[in-house]
Amino acid sequence: MGEEQYDVVILGGGNGGYACALRATSLGMSVALVEADKVGGTCLHRGCIPTKALLRAAEVADTVHESGEWGVVSAYGGVDMAKVREFQSGIINKMHRGLSGLIKSHKVEFVNSRGVLSGIDTVTAGDRVLKGQNIVLASGSVTKTLGMNLGGHIIGSEHALFLDRVPNSVVILGGGVIGVEFASVWKSFGADVTIVEALPHLVPNEDEDVSKGLEKAFRSRGINFMTGTRFQNAIEDEYGVTVNTEDGQTLRADYLLVAIGRGPNTANMGYEAQGIPMDRGFVLANERLHTGVGNIYAVGDIVPGLQLAHRATMQGVFVAEEVAGLQPRVVPNDNIPRVTFCEPEIASVGLTEAKAKEVYGADNVITKQSNMLGNAKSQMLKAAGFVKLIQVKDGPIVGFHALGQRIGEQIGEGQLIVNWEADAEDLAYLMHTHPTQNEMIGEAAMALAGKPLHG
Repeated sequence: MGEEQYDVVILGGGNGGYACALRATSLGMSVALVEADKVGGTCLHRGCIPTKALLRAAEVADTVHESGEWGVVSAYGGVDMAKVREFQSGIINKMHRGLSGLIKSHKVEFVNSRGVLSGIDTVTAGDRVLKGQNIVLASGSVTKTLGMNLGGHIIGSEHALFLDRVPNSVVILGGGVIGVEFASVWKSFGADVTIVEALPHLVPNEDEDVSKGLEKAFRSRGINFMTGTRFQNAIEDEYGVTVNTEDGQTLRADYLLVAIGRGPNTANMGYEAQGIPMDRGFVLANERLHTGVGNIYAVGDIVPGLQLAHRATMQGVFVAEEVAGLQPRVVPNDNIPRVTFCEPEIASVGLTEAKAKEVYGADNVITKQSNMLGNAKSQMLKAAGFVKLIQVKDGPIVGFHALGQRIGEQIGEGQLIVNWEADAEDLAYLMHTHPTQNEMIGEAAMALAGKPLHG
């Protein structure tokens, strides 16, 4: 086949890639989207969506198991993984059909083949040569393995998502987002769970109050964890796996889940050969996501920073608008909202207390918390946790951090507070509907403004 010409050629059909394609076509550009697997990428098929489907099933299991606390008599019959998998696959398939329909209706040329960057304006996919006035690299991420072969009894998140049974016991290597979400699911399903984390706290990138609060909640739930503990090796046999730590501890389980994070999926894709700046496999780009080579941009997990599906999505939209000349606004990495969907949930955006003190000085940072113990809706949910706001003295609120059941639903207001640089007075006079968990934001703001209502 001859060369095919497009305004934009995108290498990778995950959140960043397909969002860029949809926005670019809506702006009148011709687009080719190259994806070796299915449109939707890791998030839809092997990441966010199937994980959250499991977490929803886990929430239902907990509710049924504990229903007597609400005066509702029920018979908890355990977890039918075949039915859970059916629910999970139904969500994935529905979302995939909808996304595929969008790609088609937007007249995006979907090239279902492995692509490589073969020139500063060219992607080769099979026997097709795709020339782009602009090239967008969006090849996503892969599970880090520490050199271990995954499969069998040593697994990554992609394997863990689709197990056909509930394991009796699991050791999870890594206490970050992936690790605590799977720990939460498996505990709700009835497994014995132990997390091994090298750093001093679980979810170590969160505000320390959140990390400590999650650790307290996990202890209450019977989820075991070992922080400040370094992994040494794992020995697999036909019945399970033995995990050894550097301090001489030995753990035995059905499975070891390797959940130490994800690395950039950039190997053997031609990036280095075209002069793309790289660091440990990541593509280096400026704040406008340009690589410094030709008209080549990079979005999503291959760009250093938070590896989040919504970050990739908005970066894809940003690049489409950038090449269209719309000069979109840059959102700082710290101001990207984050939710960890374990039980209890974590929601955060902006600076942690420690980072705020580092940036502004300890004497210039004020924090206030609103506790779920005083919130009626939280008590109906039998939830525990808090909302914490961090403010610069005589300045804006620069951090929002929350822990508790369903608290992720409050992240929308949290990101508006931080990104719009609201101060306590801006927020304190606004009404927060009663009875909702949203009231805790208003309570914390009133406390910051010097007029606490219940404290």
